Amino acid sequence: MKKISVIGALLLTACVTINIYFPAAAAEKAADQIIRDIQQSTDSPESPSTSLSDWRIAFYQVIDGVLNVVIAPAHAQQADLSIDSPEIRRLTASMQSRFTGLKPFYDAGYIGIGSDGLLVVRDPSAVPLRDRTQVNRLVAAENADRNQLYQAIANANGQPNWFAQIKSTFAARWVSNAQSGWWYQMPNGSWRQK
Repeated sequence: MKKISVIGALLLTACVTINIYFPAAAAEKAADQIIRDIQQSTDSPESPSTSLSDWRIAFYQVIDGVLNVVIAPAHAQQADLSIDSPEIRRLTASMQSRFTGLKPFYDAGYIGIGSDGLLVVRDPSAVPLRDRTQVNRLVAAENADRNQLYQAIANANGQPNWFAQIKSTFAARWVSNAQSGWWYQMPNGSWRQK
């Protein structure tokens, strides 16, 4: 009887379930970074950090390194979400190059961000006839890349089943990062302008 109890106890301790939770905060941060990279304007003013001379930047980096050795920084363990893989880089580059073509249609209100985070042609009859084919082509290509991006992020993190959660996170972040005047769809199907 004792032998069975020992074997039973060993079997129970051998069965370990590891729960991997979706890192929602890290996903929001990653989504914001990707969206800002995609929507970055080439005519934006120079940031203050790039206006510093190279020697000053190097000096501050050395000081920061010395201080980190002398005073150990305290870091809370945070979940991380990897957004760096060849496929992710390819998809974001494709989306970034397409953004210049999409922006005028966002600005005109012809397209909007659907409640699922994908692009929608809001009123096809409002789009000038000469632009309809281009709008439809751009929207279809963008939506395909968005879905592939969400799956690529899930795959890069070893969690292909996170696709729906990543897509949902991005849906909210596309709206949050939308420019003033752009349209987005509410869950009930109505449209609002940011």
